Amino acid sequence: MEWFADPNAWVSLVTLTLLEIVLGIDNLVFIAILAARLPAAQRDAARKTGLAFALITRLLLLATLSWIIGLTTPVLTMFERTLSWRDIILTLGGLFLLGKATHEIHNSLEGQETTTEENAAPVSFVFVVAQIAVIDIVFSLDSVITAVGMAQQLSIMVIAVVLAMLVMVVASTPLSNFIARHPTVKMLALSFLLLIGTALIADGMGFHIPKGYLYVAMGFSVLVESLNQFARRRKAIKPIELRRGN
Repeated sequence: MEWFADPNAWVSLVTLTLLEIVLGIDNLVFIAILAARLPAAQRDAARKTGLAFALITRLLLLATLSWIIGLTTPVLTMFERTLSWRDIILTLGGLFLLGKATHEIHNSLEGQETTTEENAAPVSFVFVVAQIAVIDIVFSLDSVITAVGMAQQLSIMVIAVVLAMLVMVVASTPLSNFIARHPTVKMLALSFLLLIGTALIADGMGFHIPKGYLYVAMGFSVLVESLNQFARRRKAIKPIELRRGN
């Protein structure tokens, strides 16, 4: 822990923690949407289990840095383009996100909306957690590779990942409840998953899309939806008319 006396190391820790929080938003949205398919009594357990999987996956990947670096080595050539294991994992993860988001959008628009707790879970708890675990691997891989590129000390990477995960644990329940209360927000979150899935596929195919562009687009969409929510609340509040005396 010699880096405790190094101001640059602390800057690196803060920067990496913030970046890990931003990168974890995608994971958090996906977990919130999947957990919403379960009965209310199981949703919190599913979210916490999913986040625990995400933390364990990230720590395991950090513990095998040499293996992580090896994932960027080309192993396959397709259509005159070399692909590494990282590219393959990102592409498969992107396809999984596209398929899952499309399925959820279809269920929301065309399927039967369930309002009772007994009918709220067409899938099992184990199946939901399994899907969360699969996508955790994809998001964790991207997160850990970013951490390796930003910090030199393993302890800094581990602390940043743990701090970011604690923030996600605190934010998971309020975010999930907010998405559940507002169907338009849920649709917006599913659209984000489509966008993220497309970016993962493009990245896996060698066409890197700067994440800043994605987050600016997502932030603008959130701002527009916030204004819509504010406008709807204003319309719901009827102004009080004061009687004038004769």
